[in-house]
Amino acid sequence: MKPKITIVMSVYNAERYLNESIDSILNQTFEEYEFIIIDDGSTDNSAEIVKSYNDPRITCIQQENKGLAAALNLGIKSASGKYIARMDADDISHYKRIEKQYDFLERHPECVAVGTNADIIDKDGEYLYTSSLPIELSEIIEMLPQSPFYHSAVMFRKVDAAKCNFYNEKMLTSQDIVLFNQ
Repeated sequence: MKPKITIVMSVYNAERYLNESIDSILNQTFEEYEFIIIDDGSTDNSAEIVKSYNDPRITCIQQENKGLAAALNLGIKSASGKYIARMDADDISHYKRIEKQYDFLERHPECVAVGTNADIIDKDGEYLYTSSLPIELSEIIEMLPQSPFYHSAVMFRKVDAAKCNFYNEKMLTSQDIVLFNQ
């Protein structure tokens, strides 16, 4: 069965947090997804950690280090899902994140993307604070051209990313801001 969502994660030397990050996706309440993880030329044990998982939803793609935008574009272009959910290798997703974002986009075909606020933690996993990004469309539009989303917590329509020619691979940072402002 074709997955409804493709979760795309780029990994570069992320062994410290990678298991917890992957586990947070595998433990989602929504299960009709594929999980494409691109190892972007890691020199630590990241690739081995990804390959240690025996879950048919996970696809590991290895490439030489080309940067975040190139890795994400490879993942998106390889995706079968209607929606792309971003995930970073050092983040943890709430167990209902994918379900809630999918339901929102299904109910709101006029929306291209949906994000979420986040509990911010330190390098040891200790809670620091909860973010307060805008949640009303008018507030989100006012925030542009800054990004109203945490990049690793966004879900968007694959077809709309394709219309924008995906992420700009020449950019070393802020690829998400450029994509979400097109």
